[in-house]
Amino acid sequence: MYVCNVDEASAKTGNKFVEAVKEAVKDENAELLVIAAATEADIAELETYEEKQLFLEELGLDEPGVNKLIHAAYHLLNLKTYFTTGPDESRAWTFTQGTKAPQAAGIIHSDFERGFIRAEVIKYNDYVSLGSESACRNAGKIAIEGKEYVVHDGDIMHFRFNV
Repeated sequence: MYVCNVDEASAKTGNKFVEAVKEAVKDENAELLVIAAATEADIAELETYEEKQLFLEELGLDEPGVNKLIHAAYHLLNLKTYFTTGPDESRAWTFTQGTKAPQAAGIIHSDFERGFIRAEVIKYNDYVSLGSESACRNAGKIAIEGKEYVVHDGDIMHFRFNV
């Protein structure tokens, strides 16, 4: 991955130095990102999401460069995210694409993997459209998956285990 730090005016389209880097690495299977670090620092200082969005719009940018950096790193490293949620907190967990349910459970705690029984899985879009775990349960949108289940990006999971 190549990250080109540019001035604010070049943040959207790059500049001659970015073009030189593109040319130098054109035969590599690499990501190239253009980021204005000073602008990223300014964005980080803003208080609200709305202020950040307004600032980005003024610059003609869709999202902060740090978001692009994270997406590119996940892509290059073949990483995905699953979620756990409960009454007190929701958490995101990073895993490598192709991970099976017991190994995904082990990311939380090795006991979860060792004593894995099953995973209750809600697809992200179902959870968002229905609004809650109980609504997904009532709609029959919770799947019971075993040890061979390959976890998907965005899955919301509840692990059953016995140690």
